[in-house]
Amino acid sequence: MIILKDLIKELDLEILSEGSDLNRTVATGCCCDLLSWVMANGRKDAIWVTVQAHVNVIAVASLLELAGVIITSGLPVEEKTIERARSEGVTLLSSRMDAFQLAGKLYNMGIGKES
Repeated sequence: MIILKDLIKELDLEILSEGSDLNRTVATGCCCDLLSWVMANGRKDAIWVTVQAHVNVIAVASLLELAGVIITSGLPVEEKTIERARSEGVTLLSSRMDAFQLAGKLYNMGIGKES
């Protein structure tokens, strides 16, 4: 069982928006840049790894009640996206790692592995 705040610390992620609960469990993950795919396949309490950094990401994360979103590769995130995340209670994080590296580290931490 991985707690979101522990994941943030372990992976040295930057918090752009704290969201509503850093003590929630991260149940699984998804790594995709196509919003419609995430809408169809994402699950509640998942951590989403993406290079998409626009405001529509927050709408998808809020709709699915994701544990959080990680924007990879140190990409810049517009202030309006960060503000939307804050207003929706979505945890928005940033990483200098690329999506491939980050997904591997998440998997090695136990996210996505069958119990």
